[in-house]
Amino acid sequence: MKKTVFILGCIIIGIAILLSISSEPRENPLLYEFNEIIQFGELKKGDITKATDHVISEARIILDKIISLDDGKQTFKNTIRPIDDIEYIIEKVWSPASLMGATHPEEIIRNEGDSCSIRVEKLLNELSANEDLYNALFAYSQLGEAKSLSGAKKKYLEDKIRDFNRSGFGLNKEKREFVRGIKNRLANIGLEFRRNISSYQDTLFISEEESAGLTETFKKERLQKDGTYAIDMSYPSYFTFMKYAESNNSRKALYYKFLNRASKKNIEVLDDMLRYRKKLADILGYDTFAEYRTEILMAKNPERVWNFENELKESLYEKAVQEYAAMLEIKSAITGEPAEVIFPYEKRYYQNKLLEEEYQVDEEEVKSYFELNNVINGLFTITQQLFNITYCEVDSPSVWHKDVRMFEVFDDETDELIGRFYLDLFPRPNKYHHAAAFSVVIGKMLPQGYQKPVYTLVCNFPKPTQDQPSLLTHDNVETFFHEFGHLLHGLLTKSELIKYAGTGVVQDFVEAPSQMLENWVWNKESLSLFAIHYETGEVIPEELVDKMLAAKNLNSALNTLQQVFYGVLDFTLHDGYNPDGEITTTDILRELQNEITFYPYQEGTYFQTNFGHLKGYAAAYYGYLWSEVYAQDMFSVFEARGILDSDTGMLFRKIILEKGGTEDPFVLVSQFLGREPNNRAFLKSLGLNED
Repeated sequence: MKKTVFILGCIIIGIAILLSISSEPRENPLLYEFNEIIQFGELKKGDITKATDHVISEARIILDKIISLDDGKQTFKNTIRPIDDIEYIIEKVWSPASLMGATHPEEIIRNEGDSCSIRVEKLLNELSANEDLYNALFAYSQLGEAKSLSGAKKKYLEDKIRDFNRSGFGLNKEKREFVRGIKNRLANIGLEFRRNISSYQDTLFISEEESAGLTETFKKERLQKDGTYAIDMSYPSYFTFMKYAESNNSRKALYYKFLNRASKKNIEVLDDMLRYRKKLADILGYDTFAEYRTEILMAKNPERVWNFENELKESLYEKAVQEYAAMLEIKSAITGEPAEVIFPYEKRYYQNKLLEEEYQVDEEEVKSYFELNNVINGLFTITQQLFNITYCEVDSPSVWHKDVRMFEVFDDETDELIGRFYLDLFPRPNKYHHAAAFSVVIGKMLPQGYQKPVYTLVCNFPKPTQDQPSLLTHDNVETFFHEFGHLLHGLLTKSELIKYAGTGVVQDFVEAPSQMLENWVWNKESLSLFAIHYETGEVIPEELVDKMLAAKNLNSALNTLQQVFYGVLDFTLHDGYNPDGEITTTDILRELQNEITFYPYQEGTYFQTNFGHLKGYAAAYYGYLWSEVYAQDMFSVFEARGILDSDTGMLFRKIILEKGGTEDPFVLVSQFLGREPNNRAFLKSLGLNED
């Protein structure tokens, strides 16, 4: 199988790269050295494009070396590890470029980041259809060394061969090329879908009369010269307005604007996305894309997902009926008229009224105890103690925006640098709208040593003003802990292979470690470490925490049914839906929202067009609730041993966080629990099973 033509190509490309290395790497922040800090502040037009050219060329050199080997000469060192090296080299630019595409203030840099993603995904699709690479991999799998592999190395070989088969091997070359074309098309469509959402801008202007219920601070930040108030689509604006604004008409108007973000563009883009995913499943011999997707996840098949969602829906129904009755009752009391329905633009408002009247929880009062810097300090204190690590802030870091902060993470036992992370916490135009942990550099063992992982936490919390610091809602605090859990999963990895590093786990488990960390914002002991009044310095009163805990499961069934709805919507669109048939995605949205949630669908809204998870999760959104079963079960160990118990924290670090995707997550969770997982803690967390 020796390929002299590839050797010649390797030499030519190698010379070109060596020439470029002499001048470009030190000038281009994305062509950084082993464990070197990326100088994001120096990033300029063209850098991402040049860096992408560079790593694609490097990847091709490694590819040529792999496929030039004679059959029988393959080893793990010269064949399998270099395949993982290709992914590492690509990720060196792809990860930071993707982050820049989602967060950089300059449009030209964002566009270059997005273009990098398209080029890399096309390269990965090409590699997945490369017959010579498959032959090299298969030839190695027949050798004695391959058959004696164990652990993560054995898993890697099996997973890679499986991935090739899922890319069309077993089909003729023409059909494999068709599969590659579909995947390339999907890469473009997915990027367009996300970009249309993140770039969408709209504003609701309201009068002084329509601002009743809103705080003076909220209003002052949005006051216009003509005396109106501008309510934008950012999370701090939208969710605060929907919770406190007394004007039902204004809430309805904002709801329609928010639910219709990118609707005109994405309604067709979504159809295209579903159409090509269906084509991919068809040509690969799967009944549906959902079948193709779940095959490699914990669920294994669509039937188990449907059973999970339907059983959960049934478990929630009785409590949801009671919760909805309470919502109707308080609406009737406030409006003075018998209420028969709660509309979706009313649910946050009346839920907040229930908090205030039934549980005496005033969320504005609660916010005063969650000043952002105090929350950061508390989060740091808790995770440092649990996982035996220390965070040190870097002075004057080179970053993409002045609000971004940078930290280094050290192991307390060895004083060794573990990794680095950035915090990008405030909203700004064209920035990624949700909260997420982005990889910047993914951990991997290299000849020089271990590549230290780097991650970024991207959130959209209220920005401090002259009159008030950044005060977080309790939901914001929960989100912060959740996303920091993802970040820790990526930072504390010890996987030798990049494929399994940190969050490189199956998608219906990836949320579990982060969901588990949410529990620390509901515990008196941990809250006492950081819930401090921003003016008086008073620790949050135990009486207020008791009220919050009593109200923890307020509308838990209704809210979880909303998650069931999202998961079922995603799964329905990928499990038999035909985008070229008579039924539209809006028809499905309407039917499922009315069937699953208690809040009726509003004609003229198109939530599916800004449901960003349809891009990345694609028939796997059910994983949020699926993984929460494991999250709550794992937290039960901390509940029993102490939520700040460092021994339990280190056990979790070593078994769950460090191992990443190197082993089956069911096995790892069972090992941490000392038994097989069950759903009792999950049901208890929803107030459904108090035994």
